[in-house]
Amino acid sequence: MGWVLTYDWARSQAQAWCDAWNRRDLDAVMSHYADDVRVCSPLVKKRVPDSDGWLRGAQALRAYFEIGMTNAALRFTFDEIRLGHNAATVLYRRENGMRVSDTVLYNATGQIDQMIACYSEDRVDV
Repeated sequence: MGWVLTYDWARSQAQAWCDAWNRRDLDAVMSHYADDVRVCSPLVKKRVPDSDGWLRGAQALRAYFEIGMTNAALRFTFDEIRLGHNAATVLYRRENGMRVSDTVLYNATGQIDQMIACYSEDRVDV
């Protein structure tokens, strides 16, 4: 039958992702993403000014996440999950109180192959 998206599975994956970030476990964070992942974020545009705001591929995403993991104060607190068709929006808060929503599309094996991050404020000094 293959992989099927359920609320409980998506919630547990989102919580595990936040927990991995809080432990600074880059391998555990990256296990959620497909090799050909695409990620868009205002923070990508800030950190990689010559980009179009998108990162392409797990190697580029890993290098980008390594930068974030150097922030000793970084902490993610999972709030909620919303489901779509093979998609979810993960709602969480940053250590500075900023609310974040990551909308993710899953591939046939349940890995994230596209993510779009949106922030509750127009600043990207995170």
